[in-house]
Amino acid sequence: MADSTPEAAPSPGMSEGSPPPSPTGAQFAIQHADHVVRLTEVGAALRTYTVAGRPVVDGFEADQPITGGRGQTLIPWPNRIRGGAYTWKGSAQQLDLSEPEKRNAIHGLTRWANWKVLEHRAARIRLGHVLHACPGWPFVLGCELEYSVDAAGLTVRTRVTNLGREACPYGGGAHPYLTLGTRTVDEVSLQVPAGLFLPVDEQGLPTGGRPVDGTPWDFRAPRRIGSQPLDVTYTAIERDTDGRARVWLQAEDGARLSLWLGQGYEYLQLYSGDTLPEVDQRRRGLAVEPMTCPPDAFNSGIGLQVLEPGATHTALWGISPGFGASHDGLVE
Repeated sequence: MADSTPEAAPSPGMSEGSPPPSPTGAQFAIQHADHVVRLTEVGAALRTYTVAGRPVVDGFEADQPITGGRGQTLIPWPNRIRGGAYTWKGSAQQLDLSEPEKRNAIHGLTRWANWKVLEHRAARIRLGHVLHACPGWPFVLGCELEYSVDAAGLTVRTRVTNLGREACPYGGGAHPYLTLGTRTVDEVSLQVPAGLFLPVDEQGLPTGGRPVDGTPWDFRAPRRIGSQPLDVTYTAIERDTDGRARVWLQAEDGARLSLWLGQGYEYLQLYSGDTLPEVDQRRRGLAVEPMTCPPDAFNSGIGLQVLEPGATHTALWGISPGFGASHDGLVE
């Protein structure tokens, strides 16, 4: 049975010998049958997801900090903004350079914030956070994440509402690392239903779009990842008849999983972790990142949402494992 309340967190006035508080705050769990999902107060991050004890995401322990963006939600922009600078309605804005080595602002403003529980049931949890104005972001957003799990897998719903008095730019994304329990992603076959990729410059920002045909980035037909490094943005994503696009991973033992993108997620970042500073985490899982817009959308305007006062943007993505007691064979 899933936790119905947050896992206990030590109080600031701990007695000697008490365990230290988790670097990611309170811990939460939801569960359906053999699907178990664990989340954190910090960033409302997806910490672990297992099915019948087998890992589905390459996460982290409760006593560890988040590294490499693992499981984080990216609001109000995914990926990078060049120089952390953009102009909105004639006003120049400068964000903190959260990726100083490339002089970019990266992955939004909410991933290190504390999120509050709005509702917590056995197989579903809603977490909320108000993003107030800060340097480079003179707006206010009401943010809500809903995680729910059932026999088909995990669904993540992101709802963001402009609580301010003027229109604001918006983009969203997520940063889960997928795994089938293999030692590295080299052993996994990958299928990505995307026809274009975005080459990047030395700052990791797009310089245009190119067809994947004849390039190492063409995974439209499933093939083994092998030693190929991946850090690439895709678009021109093909959808199935239900309106969802699916990225498939399959292990040599036949176990499969898919990450699906609902309408609104028109871009996808794949990252094999080759540049992570933590050597033991490189290529351990594959980051499959749904994005509503490409990198640097605050400057290019491509895929950028404009939220009028009171307007809400909602988008869904999820993970469907093809193993575990709740599945009769593989997910197709």
